[in-house]
Amino acid sequence: MPSSWSRRRFLQGSTATALALGAVSTASIPAAAAATSGDEFSTLRLKWRDLILGTAFDPASEPFRTQLATLGTTAAGHLAAMAPATGSLWPDLIWADPEPDTDAESYTYSSKISGSYSRLGTLAQAYAQPGTGLTGDPTLLNAVVTGLDHLNSQVYNENTVRYGNWWDWQIGAPQSLMDVCVIMYDALTDTQITNYCRAVDTFVPDSAVAEYTGTSTGANRVDLCRAMMVRGVVGRSPEKITLARNALSPVFPYVTTGDGFYADGSYIQHTSIPYIAGYGTVLNDGLGRLFALLRDSSWEVTDPNSTLFLDTVEKAVAPFLYNGVIMDNVAGRGISRGSSDDHTRAHGLLGSILLLGQGASPEQEARWRALVKGWLERDRHEPATSNLSLSITRLAPLRALLADTSVEAAPEPVEHRIFAGMDRVTHRRRGWAASLSMASKRIAHYEYGNGENARGFHTGAGWLSWWGDDFGETQYSDAFWPTVDPYRLPGITASRKPLADGEGGNWGNPKPDTAWVGGTTDGEYAAVGQHLKGLSSTLSARKSWFFLDDAVVCLGAGICAADGYAVETTIDNRALGASGLLALTVDGVLQPNDQGWTRQFTKAGWAHVEGHAGYVFPGGARVNAVREERTGAWRDINTGGSPDPLTRRYLTLWTDHGFTPANSGYAYVLMPGASAKATAHRAHDAGRLKILANTARRQGVQCPQLGLTAVNFWEPGSLGRLTAGAPAAVLVREHRDGTATMCVADPAREATSLEVIWHRPVREVLSRSPAVASVRTGHGLKVTFGDLTGTAGATHTVKVRLG
Repeated sequence: MPSSWSRRRFLQGSTATALALGAVSTASIPAAAAATSGDEFSTLRLKWRDLILGTAFDPASEPFRTQLATLGTTAAGHLAAMAPATGSLWPDLIWADPEPDTDAESYTYSSKISGSYSRLGTLAQAYAQPGTGLTGDPTLLNAVVTGLDHLNSQVYNENTVRYGNWWDWQIGAPQSLMDVCVIMYDALTDTQITNYCRAVDTFVPDSAVAEYTGTSTGANRVDLCRAMMVRGVVGRSPEKITLARNALSPVFPYVTTGDGFYADGSYIQHTSIPYIAGYGTVLNDGLGRLFALLRDSSWEVTDPNSTLFLDTVEKAVAPFLYNGVIMDNVAGRGISRGSSDDHTRAHGLLGSILLLGQGASPEQEARWRALVKGWLERDRHEPATSNLSLSITRLAPLRALLADTSVEAAPEPVEHRIFAGMDRVTHRRRGWAASLSMASKRIAHYEYGNGENARGFHTGAGWLSWWGDDFGETQYSDAFWPTVDPYRLPGITASRKPLADGEGGNWGNPKPDTAWVGGTTDGEYAAVGQHLKGLSSTLSARKSWFFLDDAVVCLGAGICAADGYAVETTIDNRALGASGLLALTVDGVLQPNDQGWTRQFTKAGWAHVEGHAGYVFPGGARVNAVREERTGAWRDINTGGSPDPLTRRYLTLWTDHGFTPANSGYAYVLMPGASAKATAHRAHDAGRLKILANTARRQGVQCPQLGLTAVNFWEPGSLGRLTAGAPAAVLVREHRDGTATMCVADPAREATSLEVIWHRPVREVLSRSPAVASVRTGHGLKVTFGDLTGTAGATHTVKVRLG
């Protein structure tokens, strides 16, 4: 292959080259065809081709006609710009690194290798798909084959020493390369196939999956297996397929530390980052494809632990999907990418769930299809079935499901879930849902890497996000992350001490040295707490959230800092879009809606934001409010983002704790979806909620109407009718049938023994968790636990009949 290439010579020679390859038909290339040889490798190759290109869609109907035309337009642009030269295939994708190593600069160069293969993938799909305007085009075919040879001879071969980002060499490049080989298989010679497979073997050797560690875990392991497995299909190697299939097995079992799924539904990647909406999505998609590929073959996945992974759809993924949104607090640095948002990130995941369902039991698949249909129907802001950025392989099944009248949409559940393995919480009620994001010595404040998510540093400081069934759907979707004040995320307590972009360092994943983070739940209500320590500051606080039927009680105490910067708790920060003017009412008085307006209320009793929520301040509180327009660009938080300025409006409520707070606190009740009238009524209903304590030692509430008492014991002590002999989260709920449930957790995972007493007559014990060592009934309920340090912060329950 020459190091430079004449564009004119390429065009003149393309037709002859394609004729020689026997692939000049301008008719639509079929998505699948009968394997002429009848061998299993051909069957697998054609099956993978279908998984890449999609099946069962009408190319002449919308939106597929538009998608295919767009694909053709994109491919035509790439074809016109393609100019093979030494160190590049396209002038804007130069991979020749003058100083190859593993620094950030070399990352940029290596990304151009995977980027070049990705563009060849676009060309190959435009050639193979019907209705692109380039279907079966011989010039396009020749360009793809020439490009493959150019990359192989110049950079992606057994003689090249890897530089830059490992991902480009082991996942990005080989995946795209093998996909192109599958699509264009009949146009490639045996020598070309051998050369390309040898290159993949060089950078994805058997040793890449020999141990489940480092970059070969979780979603990365699945991606490595995909590259190796498809290479086995293309290169007709049963050994490679077997090795790749077997190497999936470590992904299936639940983990107790590090990357992977946990028994409680948590998913971690990069050691300490909650990532269900990022790497977890990649893992779901990857395994879904591989399960589908191998089904009914000699290499079908039969590991019994694979059922554990299938269970994660409902245990881990579904709790973070709400009305077609995948919550941002499990998306890692992905929140800083302007090319997607919480709606669009969910769309691909919904398609992956349908694909994965093909490998599940009939009962599971039926439940998943009902769940997905419900999310599709309820996403009125950005319907997935209108998302033209989705691949045809994802869009076609979603549209088919939506039209399938035999599937009844499942409603959103009413439940509370604590994901102790990743310091996340979800609370779902009829009409709204909320999620809480925290950090501990186990889970990082945030993730910064590859120049992404430069200002996400306070997303683990008690960020309380929430959505309504028909309100607040765009809170995080409309340029929120580049325009919001990163020191005023909803619910957080943070110092205004200026932090550098990427504070903590590239891939630093900074974590606080606090252990008491988590809580306890009965599956409907919950007591959750966070011992907060600020990132790169002296800030310390005890924060608690009590999740109830129509509200979240938010308490803060022991707030201290000595950095000389203001410390604030953000009650809420509502995104109003580019021109929003939602009314703010405080204690019955409508406030001005002028931009730039600000005011401090010295003793506010309640506030209400039109169409969103009510806020009650028990006993009155000093509350600040501001309406502001903020301008930012995606480039500000992601070096790969657009530099175009964006302006959005915000209405912010916060409490100012001062420059050097010493034992400061706050208390407010968030009521999503409440009317102004309901908020005012709650503010004057003294019997509905009682705050039992709000100190650095104990925080607790009582709600007689719900029969609920909940306390976070930061240290041993008593509050109301409850006593705890060690730090713990305790929730007791009395039921109308004369029974009661006590729920206890050791969020810090440090209690070698624990005794909890409820000073209330109890007749008998109906059930108890295995962690309960003994129970004494009578004039009170005394529950004794053994060593809880190994129970991962889980909730332990005792159900009793009252005396």
